[in-house]
Amino acid sequence: MALSSKATPLIKDPERLESRLREIPTEPGVYLMRDADDHILYIGKSKKLRSRVRSYFRDPQSLNPRMELMVRQVADIEFIVTDTESEALALEANLVKQHQPHFNVLLKDDKKYPYLCITWSEAYPRIFITRRRQLGREKDRYYGPYVDVGLLRRTLHLVKRIFPLRQRPQPLFKDRPCLNYDIGRCPGVCQQLVTSEDYRKTVQKVAMVFQGRTRELEEILTGQMEQAAEALLFEQAARIRDQIIGLKSLAADQKVSLPDDTVSRDAIALAADDQHACIQLFQIRAGRLVGRLGFVADAQSGTPGAILQRVLEEHYPLVDPVEIPAEILVQHDLPESDLLADFLSQTKGRKVTILTPQRQVKADLIEMVERNAGYELARNQKFADRNAQAMLDLATLLDLPDLPHRIEGYDISHIQGSDAVASQVVFVDGLPAKQHYRHYKIKTPTVTSGHSDDFASMAEVIQRRFRKYAKADEENWTAGHGKARSSDPITARAALNADWPDLIMIDGGKGQLSAVVNALRQMNLLEEVKVVSLAKRREEIFLPGASFPLQSDPEQPGVQLLRRLRDEAHRFAVSFHRQQRTDRMRRSRLAEIPGLGHHRQKVLLGHFRSIDYLREASPQQIAEVPGIGPRLAQQIYDYFHPAQTSD
Repeated sequence: MALSSKATPLIKDPERLESRLREIPTEPGVYLMRDADDHILYIGKSKKLRSRVRSYFRDPQSLNPRMELMVRQVADIEFIVTDTESEALALEANLVKQHQPHFNVLLKDDKKYPYLCITWSEAYPRIFITRRRQLGREKDRYYGPYVDVGLLRRTLHLVKRIFPLRQRPQPLFKDRPCLNYDIGRCPGVCQQLVTSEDYRKTVQKVAMVFQGRTRELEEILTGQMEQAAEALLFEQAARIRDQIIGLKSLAADQKVSLPDDTVSRDAIALAADDQHACIQLFQIRAGRLVGRLGFVADAQSGTPGAILQRVLEEHYPLVDPVEIPAEILVQHDLPESDLLADFLSQTKGRKVTILTPQRQVKADLIEMVERNAGYELARNQKFADRNAQAMLDLATLLDLPDLPHRIEGYDISHIQGSDAVASQVVFVDGLPAKQHYRHYKIKTPTVTSGHSDDFASMAEVIQRRFRKYAKADEENWTAGHGKARSSDPITARAALNADWPDLIMIDGGKGQLSAVVNALRQMNLLEEVKVVSLAKRREEIFLPGASFPLQSDPEQPGVQLLRRLRDEAHRFAVSFHRQQRTDRMRRSRLAEIPGLGHHRQKVLLGHFRSIDYLREASPQQIAEVPGIGPRLAQQIYDYFHPAQTSD
């Protein structure tokens, strides 16, 4: 049921707030907090909706800072009544997964822990390791996040040796399989020598490994081996036997062995400081530790038990029901352990027990998980301290008013002017924020093959980056955003633009810096943007208008931060330049064929993968490409086979 919305936050209108609260029933269900723009801020559940929602507004200052900020933005409340608390938990999980509200994101996605992905949305699923979890395709499955990256890579490598799987993201040859097929490592996916159904059956066995169901898989394979032997299919039985041996060696590689191998269980514990909580979840199957997952949460988001409960509520809805263990050991009592246990039991189809062990083996296991979480927290603190020290040193060195929260780095890459490109990389709080990276193709007419101009290229990039912020008309600019004009333009601009940098670093010396300064001056932004350059040879920092570099030590923390930013900008620019150069070289010969424009060149290369494959194709094969008729196909064939054309 939705309630009518007004722009004023409810906390500023006590009469309307009380009216809304009275309309909320005392039944179990889910509530949705919305802001003045009708965006969902938070989704929660409760067995008594009215009491839970009222608790947010009774004393907002007693809430943690994160929830207090949310409450101050709530302009509307929506609720959905359910029959039971378990239904409310299930509905909340689905709605959170669908809408991803900002204040529901307890776990931090810092790209530190990798996942293993199986792309079930494809006919021939791929298996790979990634640090970015994409939720766009519902059929794809992600396992993790794994703390032990080395063990994950070794496991995947061994799995690819045990089972015949596709070994390459792209085919090596167009019309035949590669050596992996000949030695039995790949079933010939590139040439579709195996059906999609049969290949998916193999991938399902691999998924069982990462679900911790290795022993169950061994039993299934043992039965298949015996059936093959009885049918006198000895080669097939031998292959299955080798897979069983490989799985046993995989299980032997695990580091921890625990008693009671008849129960599958997860053990979860955390260690926290004033800001962050590091959570570790150990997956024990058949008496062995098969996975160690890691999460990072906001320590101020609730009590330790509430944090653990939220982690479990976010984790288990994303896994297959068969992966939910029969027993979950927790470090602290959960606020709603019975509700979570009922929900997991209904999802799994079998009873799931949540325990807080106090003694003997299970308590020792929780203590081990807590100790590992403590080590991870200490490592995070050390890393955070290093970044904080570097930002403080850089702010002191450059005389910045505040710590540089967002730093942008720019670099140019080309070979004597050809395929000139630029990179923009972003560090947020001293860490790479790759979602904000950008690259540019240089469009300056004077930059051509054989003639480079780094100064003009850098000026062009800065103009393209900041032209939307140009202060041609400050009053119109602020009025267009519906904001009052601020006496401090820097504060006003930062408030309106989340991507406004605190510092810009240019890779180069005084020449590149002067070009950037002139570009910013033309846009009336020079007074609002702090810009420096870092020269490569002596790691010298130049400030606008200064004839000599800034007095600094190349090894001091602030300079090291700029060096990391500069190296990342250089890496990103060079990789994009190589990509552009490769594409141009692939298209260069095709451009000589009359009637073959850019689009058709791209279609041909996408179909044949390379010029070599296209050269070996017959006119009939070329004509099969969409948009290439028989006449043009013959022209392309004649171009590559001039000796065979008639006089």
